[in-house]
Amino acid sequence: MRSHLGLLEPGAVKVARPVLRGDSAPRGQGPTRHTSPFGDDFRLVEVFRRLGVQVAQLTYNIQNLVGGACYDPHDSGLTRFGRHVVAEMNRVGMMVDLSHVGDRTCLDAIDASAVPVSITHSNPGWFFDNPRNKPAEVIRALADRGGVIGCCLYPNVIGGERTTRDQFCAMVARLVDEIGPEHVAVGSDCTQNWSEEFVAWLRNGRWQPPEANPVVPKWPEWPEWFSGPADFPVLAEGLFDAGLDEKAVRGVLGENWMRLFADVLVPESDR
Repeated sequence: MRSHLGLLEPGAVKVARPVLRGDSAPRGQGPTRHTSPFGDDFRLVEVFRRLGVQVAQLTYNIQNLVGGACYDPHDSGLTRFGRHVVAEMNRVGMMVDLSHVGDRTCLDAIDASAVPVSITHSNPGWFFDNPRNKPAEVIRALADRGGVIGCCLYPNVIGGERTTRDQFCAMVARLVDEIGPEHVAVGSDCTQNWSEEFVAWLRNGRWQPPEANPVVPKWPEWPEWFSGPADFPVLAEGLFDAGLDEKAVRGVLGENWMRLFADVLVPESDR
């Protein structure tokens, strides 16, 4: 155990919240799940930014007015309205998140955005085949434009609770080799202590009746080695064991996000 490194010490993990600059929004707010609250009015992007929303996924599992989602059988791509939404997010300093977005819409949004974008919680498709994970083409385009992907610990996108720490960390290390250490982070998607009713709402929303879902939504079992933020030192040790150096590990565990926040979460006029 490399206990001389603060990354591995108990209590070393701190919550990294985006830092707002100027008076564009109150402090203490974070992301919205997707852009549907903007309705069909791109001007609401600025309203939500002023209310504190700093990150927005373009879609969440199903098509909306902005573009296609990861579970849609046909991804229509970024719509004309979606292009205005992305441009307005760029202007006001709201980060584009592509985690639950369809692959074609991802590529369109990466190309349309004037600043780097994020995939805050997904994995490469070569690690585990799931619609929520991303193909190499999307991940490479993201990195080429300066973006960051947060490797996700949610059991459904890593292959279940039996996936080991070493398997997950080897995936992160391979991704670092493929696209560069500055483009890889962690987005745990750690959903602990939420009710079953909440996960049912996430899966069904208002777009389908509960009986249309072929399975009853429930929270998955998590791996024994990661049950929440307190286990980040365990993850850090695994990243070292996978061959990453201290600079890379620090980047993956937070510094890459902080750099992206500093670059993107500011109004266009302040860049």
